[in-house]
Amino acid sequence: MSADGLLEFFETSGLDIRPLPSSSLYRRENISPPAGPIPCFCVISLILSYFCEKILLFGRRCTGRLNGSHFYSRAGFSVLRLPLLPVQPFDYWRLSHEKTEVDCSEGELDPTFRDSVRCKMFLGFTSNLVSSGVRDIIRFLLEHRMVDVVVTTAGGIEEDIIKCLAPTYRGDFSLPGAFLRSKGLNRIGNLLVPNDNYCRFESWINPILDQMLEEQSSKAMEWTPSKVISRLGKEINDESSYLYWAYKNAIPVFCPGLTDGSLGDMLYCHAIRTSGLKIDIVQDIRAMNGEAIYAGFRRTGMIILGGGLPKHHICNANMMRNGSDYAVFINTAQEFDGSDSGAQPDEAVSWGKIRGSAKAVKVHCDATIAFPLLVAATFARRLPDTPAVATID
Repeated sequence: MSADGLLEFFETSGLDIRPLPSSSLYRRENISPPAGPIPCFCVISLILSYFCEKILLFGRRCTGRLNGSHFYSRAGFSVLRLPLLPVQPFDYWRLSHEKTEVDCSEGELDPTFRDSVRCKMFLGFTSNLVSSGVRDIIRFLLEHRMVDVVVTTAGGIEEDIIKCLAPTYRGDFSLPGAFLRSKGLNRIGNLLVPNDNYCRFESWINPILDQMLEEQSSKAMEWTPSKVISRLGKEINDESSYLYWAYKNAIPVFCPGLTDGSLGDMLYCHAIRTSGLKIDIVQDIRAMNGEAIYAGFRRTGMIILGGGLPKHHICNANMMRNGSDYAVFINTAQEFDGSDSGAQPDEAVSWGKIRGSAKAVKVHCDATIAFPLLVAATFARRLPDTPAVATID
């Protein structure tokens, strides 16, 4: 639908426009979505089985090989082959693939033990990936324990919670900001989030912050960003939430920029009306670096969607162990401005964040296109009910 069509929809749909509660941080007028679903506007999750079937079809058309250059040049999917090259090895790597050391203990020589030791996977993503339908791909990975450590931004935390409370809507990149502001609609790219969603988030999180403050006082609880995030995953108790599965499967989610976003607004307001919740970031940097340093026998791999804080935080932690063994960056940032977001993997090699012998690749592609295909062709194949797909040579 065109931007003009969307404008006409909001003007003529009869949606209720009402002022928000005066106690709310978000006081602009807001459009309340109707009770029934709006299929053309609701952002729906991506279905992995669909992508698995498409990958299978691609493989067959490539005569059983996913590296058929003629097919890929015509279909425009040459981008897919690149990230599969490093992902498949670290997805299937086991300690049993390595030669045994001379000084190995008896337990370390046990074939069953060696076959159970997998590559340690770090997954990083920016908040816009959670705003989009890729959120469900992330949830899939955490639900099935296919990642070990997650790093995201504050928006990546709050957006997951907010989507459990109210839907996000598909709009258009060219919708006028002043019009959206007057209607209480916040734009994230081509997505629209009503102010009411944030009001629901505010109402949901304030009692939790109160309880956390009480535990800080009565039980000497020392909160860290990752502990706060785990608590939110526990409290939301919604299987559509990746934070819920992170909590349930004890997968740490780190967010050094926890105050940068609506979640920070909630913490700010809570600190004004109370004695103040204390959140220790020093404990978390020790824990995050420890995830890499104490990986033990395991190799480490990084999949990073987007750039900025998640990318550097994961890379920097792996620097503490002399670099990651595998790396896949998927983003559209360019290296010409000298930013870490746009840097090629080889720049990280110079810092010791990726090993010189590592298999690493940067894919210049929209992550909402490449990542579902990547997961369908690799991690999703671990499940018994997922269609088999062709392999990469």
